[in-house]
Amino acid sequence: MNPTCYVCFDGDNDIRYYRLMQAWDQNEKLDFTFVNAHDITQSRDTSTEETIKRSLRTRLKASDVLIVLVGENTRNLYKFVRWEMEVAIEMGLPIIVVNLDGKRSINSTLCPPILRDELTIHVPFSHKIIDYAIKNWPSIARRYKVEGKTGPYLYNNSVYISLGL
Repeated sequence: MNPTCYVCFDGDNDIRYYRLMQAWDQNEKLDFTFVNAHDITQSRDTSTEETIKRSLRTRLKASDVLIVLVGENTRNLYKFVRWEMEVAIEMGLPIIVVNLDGKRSINSTLCPPILRDELTIHVPFSHKIIDYAIKNWPSIARRYKVEGKTGPYLYNNSVYISLGL
């Protein structure tokens, strides 16, 4: 069974990347499976902050992994984006940081400070490596947590080569 994913992103500037992930999932020619936690509950823009956060928490509770799309402004968003990351960390969700600039490791300039020392895997925005991370990172992250490991991780070049990247 594929993990349920909660995607955290800058809705004003990076929604096109989230929409592209949804399109990858719908494309039968791509090997990308995306069980989207955002499909669980809906919040309207007119909802109060409390109502929105309650809905977001419901989605996070139903998730197996948090995917954070990191763009130019993600590190500066606090009202919902940082809150989503805080809740995911409290819940112990495995975290996949997706660098929209294509970097294969932590981008210290763009990565939100709350994630810099957390147990995370950092990958570029590509359907093959994101799919690989969705399928593999949760079990690795759980094992690493038991072992007391923290900090940012990255995949070896051999993983990218095996995926044709």
